[in-house]
Amino acid sequence: MSFFAVLFALLIEQLKPLPRGNVVHDALTGWLRWTGRNFDAGRDHHAWVVWGITTVVPALLAWGIYAGIAHFSLLLALVWNVAVLYVTLGFRQFSHYYTDIRDALDRGDEAEARRLLTEWRHLDASELPRTELLRHVIEHSLLAAHRHVFGVFFWFVLLSSFGLGPAGAVLYRMAEYASRYWAFKSRTIDAAVNERLMNLSQRLFNLLDHVPARLTAFGFAVVGNFEEAVTCWRRDAGLWKHPNEGIILAAAAGAVGVQLGGAAAPGVTPDRSKTFEAGAAPEAVFAEGSTPGLPPEPGHLRSVVGLVWRSVVLWMLLLALLSLANLVG
Repeated sequence: MSFFAVLFALLIEQLKPLPRGNVVHDALTGWLRWTGRNFDAGRDHHAWVVWGITTVVPALLAWGIYAGIAHFSLLLALVWNVAVLYVTLGFRQFSHYYTDIRDALDRGDEAEARRLLTEWRHLDASELPRTELLRHVIEHSLLAAHRHVFGVFFWFVLLSSFGLGPAGAVLYRMAEYASRYWAFKSRTIDAAVNERLMNLSQRLFNLLDHVPARLTAFGFAVVGNFEEAVTCWRRDAGLWKHPNEGIILAAAAGAVGVQLGGAAAPGVTPDRSKTFEAGAAPEAVFAEGSTPGLPPEPGHLRSVVGLVWRSVVLWMLLLALLSLANLVG
């Protein structure tokens, strides 16, 4: 059932993607705002309470609905899985920005590309040179693909194999969104935020993302330049502050043969700016701390798209084989 649920969700999402500013996103933002306002009084244990209500309760609700439906009809349970995956998994939830930026660069309209990147990632890209602009687009797109597709894919398949239906997909997406929401609220809105809650949400998401990040990197290596991907993974992942992100980006850089990482203008990437304190050895530094390879060019945008889609096909084939083996066994 997991294979068909993911397959149908991806197909439907390609044909009828969620529009920008959709009701699901608005409801999700409202849910986090409500839980923070009603359950966060600033103490240590309140951070755990808010995080649990924000992320675990929706996952349990999704599982409860699945269990109730599956008791009467497996077909309706499959429909419920597809419906939940439709709003939690898919490229089209972020790819419109990627496509619009690529089209703007193809037209030579770098100002529009910078404006779109600013709107997408809420960062100041007004003074980014062309190479840095391309680098940021590639990096943010790779991370978005992981968090919207591969991470959700892993947790859905894992928990559904234990009879929990779409609980894993909901848990991962809620944890990912919570980690971004509290950091964004603190940094951009300049509102009072419980720092314990912000740090806890980021720490717990990093734990949830530990295995999926490494599987995503492994998939990039298999469908790309395996030797270079593994070399960059082992040598250059420390160029980024966050280990999970560094592993994904370093492996993708080696798989495609593009320079990623490097120094950035202050404030451009507050969550992912390059740091040598993270453990990168001096001999691992290329072009001011970037991975080896060619400087980012527009052609690399298409190479990254191909890398991601080949990785999707790889994991779908593996899931199909596992499903077949389970049926035969």
